[in-house]
Amino acid sequence: MKKLLKYMRGYGKECVLGPLFKLLEASFELLVPLVVASIVDTGVANRDTSYIIKMCLVMALLGFIGLASSVTAQYFSAKAAVGFASRLRHAVMNHALRLGYEEIDQLGTSTLVTRMTADINQVQNGVNMTLRLLLRSPFVVFGAMAMAFTIDAKAAMVFAVLIPVLCFVVFGIMLITMPMYRNVQQRLDGVTRATRQNLTGVRVLRAFGMEDEEVEAFAAQTQKLTKSQINAGRVAGLLNPLTFVIVNLAVIVLIYTGGLQVEMGVISQGMVIALYNYMSQILVELIKMANLIINMTKSAACANRVASLLEIVPSQKNGRAETPLLGGVEFRDVSAKYPGASAYSLEHISFSVQPGQTVGVIGGTGSGKTTLVNLIPRFYDSAEGAVLLDGQDVRTLDRKALRRQIGVVPQKAVLFHGTIRENLQWGREDAVDDELWQALETAQAREVVKDKEGELNAMVEQGGRNFSGGQRQRLTIARALVRRPKILILDDSASALDYATDARLRMAIRNLQNPPTTFIVSQRAASVRYADVILVLEDGMLVGKGKHEELLETCPVYQEIYYSQFSKEVKSYAEG
Repeated sequence: MKKLLKYMRGYGKECVLGPLFKLLEASFELLVPLVVASIVDTGVANRDTSYIIKMCLVMALLGFIGLASSVTAQYFSAKAAVGFASRLRHAVMNHALRLGYEEIDQLGTSTLVTRMTADINQVQNGVNMTLRLLLRSPFVVFGAMAMAFTIDAKAAMVFAVLIPVLCFVVFGIMLITMPMYRNVQQRLDGVTRATRQNLTGVRVLRAFGMEDEEVEAFAAQTQKLTKSQINAGRVAGLLNPLTFVIVNLAVIVLIYTGGLQVEMGVISQGMVIALYNYMSQILVELIKMANLIINMTKSAACANRVASLLEIVPSQKNGRAETPLLGGVEFRDVSAKYPGASAYSLEHISFSVQPGQTVGVIGGTGSGKTTLVNLIPRFYDSAEGAVLLDGQDVRTLDRKALRRQIGVVPQKAVLFHGTIRENLQWGREDAVDDELWQALETAQAREVVKDKEGELNAMVEQGGRNFSGGQRQRLTIARALVRRPKILILDDSASALDYATDARLRMAIRNLQNPPTTFIVSQRAASVRYADVILVLEDGMLVGKGKHEELLETCPVYQEIYYSQFSKEVKSYAEG
């Protein structure tokens, strides 16, 4: 929690005024029992109606001033807590966006979402409660005991015994429940993770008819959470009955002792009532203090989780060079491994590509195609060897400047909520409509937009749900082309397109003025057939490199892929 206090800077005034106004409210609250005692001893005893009315007005004034103080304290506390949480949330988001793919893969999306939402909300609540109650509750407890001793020392001895016993019960239960609540938070993470997985993969679940299995798995996670919450609730549920039993026993002793003191003429009946009120105040404040400490414990646990995220240092060191790219790419004995993996995903890959060439990358599932192209924009770093762009090691280049010159279309086409124009301008913010239409023409998506009401101003739902898979892919390709990249990476991004549209797309990219160096990752032999260079991968190894005709003669893996998609008879007919 200490590491997060720097985000409280600028809220020093609120952090001081909030508790001070709360203490002012507590001071007025401690005066109320004395006013009640005065009403009983003077007004009721003497049947002085005017005095009773006057003292009731005094009590109402104390209540009004206390309310005003409480509202003011709440305002300052809430302002500090909300401002702190807002700054912290922005810091976590900015830090998460700076993390590399390696760190995000290790953390998981559900963890990042939980820490930026539920955890920070809990920290915000903890800060708010701390500013309001951390000083107020002890002040009222010891203030009430001090006021009791000013009334009668003998009767106040009940308080001297009651407070330690109540503290033992309250804080004992708190210490038992703290680890239980931490366990509840961990179970909640599991439920959040399962919920996100089911919602993001709902189409796959339905396609494979796995709804029942996932319902059972989710129910198991929920039952674990429920069991943890019930166990914690059972222990926490002992707090109220035990404290009220103790307080009521103390009330009996207090009334008995006070009654004897009244009979002896040491104190008045009103003073006994005041002592009883002080005892009630102590009970309420101790329970508040226990709940505050439980809340602070939860908040501290959440704060540590957030702090641990902010402490993660990105494994990639940013380069400084901001050289404009021409598009030359060279892999020099490159090997790559994912964090925690026991084997390499790529091993000893070497090839070079000239600016403007088209490179086809083909291979079976899990052969390392995506890993290879992800090394170019430096989504991951190679474990061995070097990736060179125009002769410069990619690790010496500034990441932001580098990625501005590379267009990447990932396997999963992702569109964001907004208009088509806004989605396309993610490629380049200052792109005008003519440039957007030109990119759409090249991506074979012009008719897709023309058919929509509003054309470029047509709305895109979250994830592009109102477009088909092929339409989403063409729009994401257009978005990458808007950037006018020097290197264009199409990572199996035309898988939903028919062969004719795929061919027109490749031809349009090749015919661009100053075409980019294009990497086409595909499992279709037809998609890479006319590439200048074809890279054939198998189990992370480069087993073939060359043109289509060369590989058909020399590379068994490419032959197997090609002939599994095109029969020899079709090939012979096409060549004849």
